[in-house]
Amino acid sequence: MTNTVANNDAEAQLIALGLQLPKVSNAQGNYANCVRTGNLLYVSGKGPVAGLDVVPKGKLGREYSVDEGYEFAKATGLDILAAVKLELGSLDNIARVVKIQGFVNATEDFEQHPKVLDGCSDLFATVLGERGVHARSVFGALSLRGNLPIIIDSIFEVKA
Repeated sequence: MTNTVANNDAEAQLIALGLQLPKVSNAQGNYANCVRTGNLLYVSGKGPVAGLDVVPKGKLGREYSVDEGYEFAKATGLDILAAVKLELGSLDNIARVVKIQGFVNATEDFEQHPKVLDGCSDLFATVLGERGVHARSVFGALSLRGNLPIIIDSIFEVKA
């Protein structure tokens, strides 16, 4: 689902899509939202909490459908981008999304984890173009902090 986004138009692309970055969610413990080492930026696990009045709680395959999970992953991706923008000053300082790793709070028989994580992957590719195409892993989880339906951590390459 990539498009032809110019290298420095990520924030304009968000506006064109009718999307806006939420206020960054706070770290939920004694850790940082982001850690930069060299040209890599590691973003701690984020869930679909930023900018929401009601935080979703529950499992995919029981309380939530695959389509709802996709939207949760997309919302999580927006929170990740907000954290990156806060850290780097601009999304245009992203050289590439290197990897995302998703943890899906799901029932034992749920099998659609990749379709859920596509919400974040599609967002990154749409907003960042080829820079947003990444490696990824997705796992089913028995439980997640706060009973969130999904948590995603990520690694970005940043421009010098």
